[in-house]
Amino acid sequence: MGNILREVGAIARCFESISNIEFKPYGLSKNQYIYLVRICENPGIIQEEIVYMVKVDRSTASRAIEKLERDGFIQKEQESDNRKNKALYPTEKGKEMYEFLRKEDDYSNSAAVKGLSAEEQETLLQLLQKVRANVEPDWEMVKNGGSREY
Repeated sequence: MGNILREVGAIARCFESISNIEFKPYGLSKNQYIYLVRICENPGIIQEEIVYMVKVDRSTASRAIEKLERDGFIQKEQESDNRKNKALYPTEKGKEMYEFLRKEDDYSNSAAVKGLSAEEQETLLQLLQKVRANVEPDWEMVKNGGSREY
């Protein structure tokens, strides 16, 4: 059996590299586009929810979100019921960029599954969702200070 995680990682790094290069002229770097997409798709989301969606640590998300705000892609609004949590919303600039990012996502998805039948694409998606569900409990445990036993 081949090393599945190496293949998944190589695919992810290819698209990450392409995106970081292609989005740099628009003021997005170091995977900030991932956060902007999540905020546009979930207006009012809080940072902690993004941490879970994107599977990063709080400080990484915080840096990316701060830069998006500084560069005018998003804005923070104080939640009335919780002073600590700030809701994140795209600005007009962020919404315009989101339309471009959606087109890129459609193109990249099509390129990635080129040559696969619709049935194969659906099977691949289902299998990847199962793999993610298998990995998430370990991620959660390690993120919260636990360690895995090998």
